[in-house]
Amino acid sequence: ADAISRSLTAPHGAAIEAIKLQFGEAMVNADGSLSRDRMRELVFTDISAKQRLEATLHPLIKLEMQQQDQVAMTSGTKLIVYDIPLLVESQNWRAILDQILVIDCLESTQINRVMQRNTFKQVDVEKIIASQASRKMRNSAADILIFNDSITVEQLRERVTQVVKHVQQPIR
Repeated sequence: ADAISRSLTAPHGAAIEAIKLQFGEAMVNADGSLSRDRMRELVFTDISAKQRLEATLHPLIKLEMQQQDQVAMTSGTKLIVYDIPLLVESQNWRAILDQILVIDCLESTQINRVMQRNTFKQVDVEKIIASQASRKMRNSAADILIFNDSITVEQLRERVTQVVKHVQQPIR
């Protein structure tokens, strides 16, 4: 879902015109992409802006996911994994997913990882986390939970592979 969102908001992506209409030209960079920094600042100070952005992006993301799903099923794919960072917040996915796998870690680890990956300040990462479903809510939505605090990426990959091998029903 996040990769699709990024493609929709890339230079001249499918959501850019709607974003211009909703938020003005200032939210679009000179190259035709979403100004993530300006939008992030706006949505963390104005809840209605966050709701309008989600109302613009989420239907487009869901449509693209359905199209990719259909292509995969037509080609004979037996297992489809959706990577949905805001799955718990949207609350629409539970009804159409067979199982939910949550990868969890301590909040301090999450903060450090986001700061390293995105070069955000700690206060900004904390605002992002505060705007999302709590860790308890995410974990309670899980059918399968993997704790990923002190394992390597390779160990995580192996655990996910083991889970997939033992799943009785397909994960979508």
